[in-house]
Amino acid sequence: QVQLVESGGGLVQAGGSLRLSCAASGDTFTNYAMAWFRQGLGKEREFVAGISWRRGTTYYADSVKGRFTIVRDNAKNTVYLQMSNLKPEDTAVYSCAAAQYHSGTQYHTDNMDYWGKGALVTVSS
Repeated sequence: QVQLVESGGGLVQAGGSLRLSCAASGDTFTNYAMAWFRQGLGKEREFVAGISWRRGTTYYADSVKGRFTIVRDNAKNTVYLQMSNLKPEDTAVYSCAAAQYHSGTQYHTDNMDYWGKGALVTVSS
């Protein structure tokens, strides 16, 4: 079992920055690809960013490419999502997820094994 706990959400003005953290425990962190998903009010959950377990290769949704950065710190069992130039449409609950030995380039809700409870990010215009 893996436990994931997000932190760092909050209210920020458009154009601002925020960093989310996801602390993992319960299993070998380096065996897991990690990802961030988000779900806006009345919307489907969508992939935001992912990072592979072996080489740390990163993947991004087109909507956040160039603005968001996913980083993992294996020594701290933590994955971060650095968000810059935030827009009101980025407002959502952001959830961290883990997939053991995931080697594909696609990250979907169906292939993630564990989820955190989420952190709310609100971007005001």
